[in-house]
Amino acid sequence: MKKKMIIGSVAALLLGGAVLTGCGSSTTTNSGNNQGAAGPAKTEDKKPTLTMRLADTHPPDYPTVLGDKKFAELVAQKSNGRIKIDVFPSSQLGEEKAVVEQVQLGAIEFTRVSTGVVADFSKAMGVFSLPYIFDNEEHEWKFLNSAEGNKLLDSLSASRFAGLAYYDSGARHFYSRKPITKISDLKGQKIRVIQNKINIDLISALGASATPMPYGDVFSSLQTGVIDAAENNWPSFDTSNHYTVAKNMILDGHQRVPEVLMMSKVAFDKLSDEDKKLVKQAAQESVQYQRDEWKKFEKKSEEKIRAAGVTITEVKDVKPWQDAVKPTIDKYRAEYKDVLDAIDKARK
Repeated sequence: MKKKMIIGSVAALLLGGAVLTGCGSSTTTNSGNNQGAAGPAKTEDKKPTLTMRLADTHPPDYPTVLGDKKFAELVAQKSNGRIKIDVFPSSQLGEEKAVVEQVQLGAIEFTRVSTGVVADFSKAMGVFSLPYIFDNEEHEWKFLNSAEGNKLLDSLSASRFAGLAYYDSGARHFYSRKPITKISDLKGQKIRVIQNKINIDLISALGASATPMPYGDVFSSLQTGVIDAAENNWPSFDTSNHYTVAKNMILDGHQRVPEVLMMSKVAFDKLSDEDKKLVKQAAQESVQYQRDEWKKFEKKSEEKIRAAGVTITEVKDVKPWQDAVKPTIDKYRAEYKDVLDAIDKARK
């Protein structure tokens, strides 16, 4: 009995020490769920003095999440392990709009989100939802990397965000449970869109019915017929498994809506000037890596979807589509005149 009491006391002391150790740092947040890339060997054993969270809606191997992880890795390197960013993919911290609200309040420090979603919080970002404003990827990135593109990123501060970098998201196309080989096939279809006014106007201009809903609800809604169609890029069509229930896709490329990596301004303003610079540099340096991963993933997704027997229709002449959505462009032209002029300048 005495021996058991001694062993029990030792165990209790050890357990108490472990609990105290776990509670010793108020800066560590959910490190057990960290999906971020590890820092270099020389910083792995250093205990961070600041731990923050980055939310993403996509799965762990998705190109935006890989970009998030590269960003977290670069921050760890540049801070010599002092700053740690835990990446939470797969909507672990909530759906996109709810997460953006939490970032705005400072409850979550970072998110990677579509500029289409951000448009509900920062009207200037709505310009990317306008259809057919970019000719191709080169044109898009020439604008994003321009002074006007950076100015647009900086404008997020008015909505209590710190815009850090743009990430690639390719071109968006329509896919449906029903055959779609021409523009008239969309008429009357219920199409899921990101919840912003421009997207709703775009779908209406094509004669369809816009149905805003969270990204996580799209698969079941397609499966049950709550919606007929949705629109997105190749990788999202793939990883969401939407191609298993929507067997028709038309490559109209109506939008090129970049992603944005952003930080809560509440959290950003608490950083030292040195750390603000460090975080911005890490974000910008992660962009090329994310774009390279996007290209690889996009190609693999397209091959997978075609092999699965999805009917793919390529749009040979985009002019009828442009003509159909002209009222949408005209409606917002005055509001986005300066940005649209800059996009046109980048084309030349």
